[in-house]
Amino acid sequence: MTKITWKPGTLEYPLPPAMISCGTIEHPNIMTAAWTGIVNSEPPMTYVSIRPSRYSHGIIKESGEFVINLTTEQLVAAADFCGVKSGKDVNKFKEMKLTAGQCSEISAPQIVESPVSLECKVKDISSLGSHDMFLAEIVAVNVDDKYIDATGKLRLEDCNLVAYAHNAYYSLGRCLGFFGFSVCRNAMKINQRMKNVVVEVKTPKIKLEDHKSPQRHNGFKSRRKSSNPMRKKAFSSTGKLARHERKHQSRSK
Repeated sequence: MTKITWKPGTLEYPLPPAMISCGTIEHPNIMTAAWTGIVNSEPPMTYVSIRPSRYSHGIIKESGEFVINLTTEQLVAAADFCGVKSGKDVNKFKEMKLTAGQCSEISAPQIVESPVSLECKVKDISSLGSHDMFLAEIVAVNVDDKYIDATGKLRLEDCNLVAYAHNAYYSLGRCLGFFGFSVCRNAMKINQRMKNVVVEVKTPKIKLEDHKSPQRHNGFKSRRKSSNPMRKKAFSSTGKLARHERKHQSRSK
């Protein structure tokens, strides 16, 4: 295998084609951004990088709030539309027939049709060059309850999420494993678990049947000598008589 070295570029894929909503319920806006992700767990922190020329850049910079809405197969056309059209010219919620929903912690609206919406408050803005990075804390998570099972677990695999890779949208494929599956398949780990497993093997007991019935073990018939003395004698006399007749016949020839 031979690799060719190219100049630096943004070829880290796949990415989420997230729908970023901002503004207010009365004046909502959506933009689509692939430059977004999780940067910290405690507290939960995220970011979105936006060109200063984008309409949403000024809205988010002024309000300090935005919502990351996950995109599904049903929303992919809307996500693409919101990525190529400007909020200066069109009301994207209206054009895409989307619903602006009230958030619990911020004034920016969430997209009701999205299965998961993350409410974010901006903590810092870094100018990186072509984009400004808005570092934000996730202050609330809104989840469509139809994707929560009886145990309270969120079934993201049922949401039909999509990914963005090299200027194209893709539906997520089959599951290849779960977090830590490579460790669970390790033979040493399995052997270690098996040390605590006790296997009890019982030797089957063969029950002798009545002497009148032939014995069968594993499909074979066992034979036993008769304990009847008269039958033994009869067999013995019959044998002697047969030998006497053969001897008499040979003498008479």
